[in-house]
Amino acid sequence: MRLYAGPLQKSNGGERAQPHRPHRAKVSQARRGRLCRFAATDFPSRPILIPWILLDTASVPGNGGQLSLMRRGGEFAIRLKGNELMNSRLGGSEEALATIACAKVATRQNPRVLIGGLGMGFTLRATLAALGPTAQVTVAELVPAVLTWSRGLMADVFGESLDDPRVCIREADVGQLIRSGPSAFDVILLDVDNGPEGLTRASNDALYDLQGLRAARTALSSGGILAVWSAGPDAAFAKRLLKIGFHVSEVRVRASKSLTGAKHVIWIATAPNF
Repeated sequence: MRLYAGPLQKSNGGERAQPHRPHRAKVSQARRGRLCRFAATDFPSRPILIPWILLDTASVPGNGGQLSLMRRGGEFAIRLKGNELMNSRLGGSEEALATIACAKVATRQNPRVLIGGLGMGFTLRATLAALGPTAQVTVAELVPAVLTWSRGLMADVFGESLDDPRVCIREADVGQLIRSGPSAFDVILLDVDNGPEGLTRASNDALYDLQGLRAARTALSSGGILAVWSAGPDAAFAKRLLKIGFHVSEVRVRASKSLTGAKHVIWIATAPNF
């Protein structure tokens, strides 16, 4: 027996089955457009998350722990014990450290600047931008790997700053350079560790105690500037600056150049005129 899918229709040869044609709903051109727009907009693709990649590690002298250099796309970060010490996207406060302090000595002939800590070079580049061609800028960096990274893995971040003729890079403890002689510098910029409440070396505390601040004052010229970066406020440190005889102002600046994000603290301590 044959089954037919449709009704019988007449033909010259008798009755035959009408072939089955499934019903198709007509869709207008406008309707097709709405369906296409629905598919494109109501099911957006998920953003691609770029993972952090470990590029290198380095030990901080004096049992200060291990630094990790990380990269995510074009972004770099240096971390210690899970804490991010610096990030290539967030250099606003480090730049402000140099800009505010150097503005106070910009009219001096041959200003001499000592920078404690190279980091990602934000403070160095801002110092060079703030001062003229006769400035002398010494950068003290204790961790050899940071110097290597600055000319290797992070060379694009530093640009040409390290080859500026005004710059002298020293692989040394900034505390030793501070004690190298009286009135040796017009500006001392300390961007060491995480500020007075450090995370890395216990010996960094010697920069911020009374003896260390007294040494900094001795190393400054008349009316010279000691500028200190910190991740947060420290009332005890401000009192120590005053006790040494500095004129002190405290400035809070954003970490990001876009004026968003966390606020950091910069102390501008001016040595007395003599």
